[in-house]
Amino acid sequence: MILTYNLKHDSDLGAELKKARQVANFAIRTKSNTSKDVRHIGLKSAMANQILRKYRRKGIKKATHVKLTIPGQSISYHHATKTAKIPCLGLTISCTHLPDFEKIKQIEIGKEFAHVSVEIAEPATTPATRFIGVDCNTTGHCAVVAIPHTGKIHKLGKMAIHTHKKYRDIRAKLQKQGRYQLLRQIKHLEKNIMRNLNHKISKKLVEIAVSEKCGIRFEKLTNIRQNKKHHKNFRYSLNSWSYYQLQKFTEYKARSRGIEVAYIAPAYTSQSCSRCGSLGDRQNKKFQCVRCGHADHADVNAAFNIGNPVSHCAFVPLAHIMDRLHEQSDSCKGSTDTPQNSNAGMPVTVEPRTL
Repeated sequence: MILTYNLKHDSDLGAELKKARQVANFAIRTKSNTSKDVRHIGLKSAMANQILRKYRRKGIKKATHVKLTIPGQSISYHHATKTAKIPCLGLTISCTHLPDFEKIKQIEIGKEFAHVSVEIAEPATTPATRFIGVDCNTTGHCAVVAIPHTGKIHKLGKMAIHTHKKYRDIRAKLQKQGRYQLLRQIKHLEKNIMRNLNHKISKKLVEIAVSEKCGIRFEKLTNIRQNKKHHKNFRYSLNSWSYYQLQKFTEYKARSRGIEVAYIAPAYTSQSCSRCGSLGDRQNKKFQCVRCGHADHADVNAAFNIGNPVSHCAFVPLAHIMDRLHEQSDSCKGSTDTPQNSNAGMPVTVEPRTL
């Protein structure tokens, strides 16, 4: 497993970074792949080759924030002092705060930070006997987490839908004004915000799994965007949904802790009762089982089905069902709503808050 750590350095590398930017612009113009062509710029070939390889690719039109990239074979690491020496820059970086690693793959150096990529041995993944269920959503919270063996839930990432709506309106205004450069900047800003949010959510998911000593289970949402029957407003939410990124972030974080990540088919997870397994009545974010009378938030019900699937239409007497204590938290932003319970035949109560 390769992980990257950001370490602050105090060296003045302004001249070298300027040369790196010149090399990147040369690669964009000429598509050159040899350091001989940029020898006149004066950048060491170990770094020049890496920059040429990166910026000669198709689709790159401008070089911004170019970093000095040093491959692992040009780095000397001393285990006794835990320092990495870069002879081509005359720079020494302390790695005392990094965990134990096998070797340094590469280092990217900017104006203030050195991004050190190291190879770490992965711990053996322990097969899980129980799982937490994660229901990924396009509306409401990004991820609703259910812990079947305790009955607790966590709701994460409520700010995602508000972020998408905010920047959608901003982009619409900029599109009408013809401000296309600012439009691209706004698009990248939104992408970075969502990426940061997915990192926080995935970190929280792994923390929950470690504390509960169980695995993580998602729905396998392959080809979900190919359905053309969705409403126009929902299609925007679906296309801006970064569930795949969240799942991949969770996978590599879980691997570093030896946590198993599994997937199940998404069929009927939001329509089946998480207590008795019967098909229930789902209306938007409300779910009620017509057989046992269980009423709950639809996403919470789905998360319990993902974490501990109940056989479809298998009836379990209510006397043998553990009462769930729904302990909710939204570690990112926003308040949460309260799940409900009702007797058979009673109408579902109105949600106290709209997601």
